Amino acid sequence: MIVLRDAELDDAAAIAEIYNESILNSTATFDTEIKSTEDRKAWLIQHNAKYPVVVAEINGVVAGFASLSRWSERSAYDNTAEISIYISPEYRHKGIGKKLMSLIMEKGREGGLHCVLSRITEGNEHSIYLHTQAGFSHVGVMREVGQKFGRILDVTMMQFIY
Repeated sequence: MIVLRDAELDDAAAIAEIYNESILNSTATFDTEIKSTEDRKAWLIQHNAKYPVVVAEINGVVAGFASLSRWSERSAYDNTAEISIYISPEYRHKGIGKKLMSLIMEKGREGGLHCVLSRITEGNEHSIYLHTQAGFSHVGVMREVGQKFGRILDVTMMQFIY
């Protein structure tokens, strides 16, 4: 049974483990240095009702998380957030991402957001599909903006307007 809930500081180690797996093994994030539990605690503290973090638990184990983070420190962007969803490898392709997407987007609506943006690295068609199913629109491609694992990568931009 999947339990969806708001993230807590005690989830920082699990969130770090899930995120670090993506740092080390995928282009889903352009971070290249692993994050400590303390770093993820500081990251969690930066989030609030407007910019929430939620987790999916299976049998008491955090299987994935989703977040809405500030798009920019410039105040004109205060009602815009960037979405992130990460699932532990053993729990991928089981519908957890879709459940997290639904919950985090509802929390964004409740928090008063107007716009949610997503940056999706080329080759991640599953993520593009997930975002399309959630009502995101394709707004463009940033060509050759990231470099990871010796590859220069494009990033698709998607947007949801409440």
